[in-house]
Amino acid sequence: MKKLFYIDYPQENIEGQAHSYRCAFCKVVTTTINGKLEGHLPTCTYRIQLEKAGYDAVGATCEMALHEADDFD
Repeated sequence: MKKLFYIDYPQENIEGQAHSYRCAFCKVVTTTINGKLEGHLPTCTYRIQLEKAGYDAVGATCEMALHEADDFD
């Protein structure tokens, strides 16, 4: 199974940084995780739980549009 984004993991604020968060389990910064399961460390409790539940570590990819904005009038 795949999800488009994996963002339901517990997060904690990075001390001293008002708008920076990280995974509460593996301590990887959320901007590094970027909504991908493989963004978490292989030893992360969240990642391990989802992989055991049948979710793929390689997240679903979004296809880029095959047209340019200028193609539409």
